[in-house]
Amino acid sequence: MAAQGMQQRQSLALQQVLSPQLQQSLLILQTPLLELRNLVQQEMETNPVLEELPEDSGANERSEAEASADENFRDEFEKLASLDEEWRDYMAQSASSNFDGRRGSKEADEKRQFLFDSIPVQETLQQNLIAQLNQTVLSADDRKAAELIIGNIDDDGFLQSTPEEMALNSGIPQDDFERVLGLIQTFYPAGVGARDLRECLLIQLRRQGKEHSLEHRIVSEHMDDLGRHRFLEIARRMAISVEDVQKAADNIARLNPRPGQVFAAAPQNYVLPDVIVEKVDGEYQIAFNNEQIPHLRISNLYKDIIASGDAQTSDVKDYIRDKIRSGKFLIRSIHQRQQTIMNIAQQIVSRQRDFLEHGPSHLKPMTMAEVAEAVGVHETTVSRAVSGKYMATPQGVFEMKYFFTGGYQTATGESLSNTSVKQAILDLVKHESGSAPLSDHEIVEILSERGIPIARRTVAKYRSELNILPSHMRRKY
Repeated sequence: MAAQGMQQRQSLALQQVLSPQLQQSLLILQTPLLELRNLVQQEMETNPVLEELPEDSGANERSEAEASADENFRDEFEKLASLDEEWRDYMAQSASSNFDGRRGSKEADEKRQFLFDSIPVQETLQQNLIAQLNQTVLSADDRKAAELIIGNIDDDGFLQSTPEEMALNSGIPQDDFERVLGLIQTFYPAGVGARDLRECLLIQLRRQGKEHSLEHRIVSEHMDDLGRHRFLEIARRMAISVEDVQKAADNIARLNPRPGQVFAAAPQNYVLPDVIVEKVDGEYQIAFNNEQIPHLRISNLYKDIIASGDAQTSDVKDYIRDKIRSGKFLIRSIHQRQQTIMNIAQQIVSRQRDFLEHGPSHLKPMTMAEVAEAVGVHETTVSRAVSGKYMATPQGVFEMKYFFTGGYQTATGESLSNTSVKQAILDLVKHESGSAPLSDHEIVEILSERGIPIARRTVAKYRSELNILPSHMRRKY
């Protein structure tokens, strides 16, 4: 009860610190570009005093609309940094719920629903299996059994319930489930409906006409040794050469261990960079991707209404004043967001010139605390500003968080990032001898010779993060 009371008091104190406007400012700071564009458009729909600057508006008009936030606004903005870091998640959730709750109109809701309804839905594995089932003539009981089996197949294509279990739950004989399962295992994709990896691979080999092949025999009789890359042991037991085992293992590796994933939704990798870095006349220049965000101003019509002596009710004028105040804060918040991101981007470019010239292997160590001190903001502000933001560089498009990493100091005093060390390990493994792959200890020795001090356990950790197998499992015969 005491802990609950303390939590409630802390939550109340936080709510008192964060005004609705500051919550909005926080949300705008940490919102990615695509979402910010939608957010601004929604705000324009709910605030009549906001209007977009015409495309042909002059530079002076734009500079007035995007005037720098005054010191009072900056002070308000930086109040966020004074909050303890343990409140990060709470603030983000509080800001999101607060802002979302004000979004809007019935028309805006209808637009969003239309957008959701317009998104094409990719066919699932289960839907595809049912479609194949519909092309098969079955009895009512067999149809029911088939539907139960398909319902118990996971997204990887594996059966998650045994025929015995399904028989007990449905009253359909187990033999019927076994027979219908055999039918479903002939469906596309090859390997679907298998009860384990061994059965999955065997189904695929049979579909390839390799039922009597060496590959089929290895999977059938030596699956455990195959998974552990014990090729010498398999060769000894089968009385064949280790080269033949290696060749068969390479063919088995081309099979699909998760056949259902062909129906998995493709990852949404489409991003818009907030910042674009280009090399012009030997110097790197930074530009904002401003085309994605409408340029806003307060409508002169509503300013004139407030300034005029026309008979207007106090309620109307109060409403307009409130909307003007809200609109100005939105414009200032967007400008503050852009300025903060620009300042951070300038620090990245100045500190990571070697990366821009030569690529990821030349990434330098850089922390958010260092950049925060240079920019003159709190570390948490930097963290929020780079979250979900992307930078287009001559080396490709990278999340801004990518540039913040710890590192090592070489024997020559040069700073080297963790990313660069991982790249060095990856390059060593790529160029190693297949018959004598490098052990973690050998990688440590090579890196030490290059002036990079690193522990063996760290090499093992980085190797695992890079999805590189241990040396005994990388050996080629």
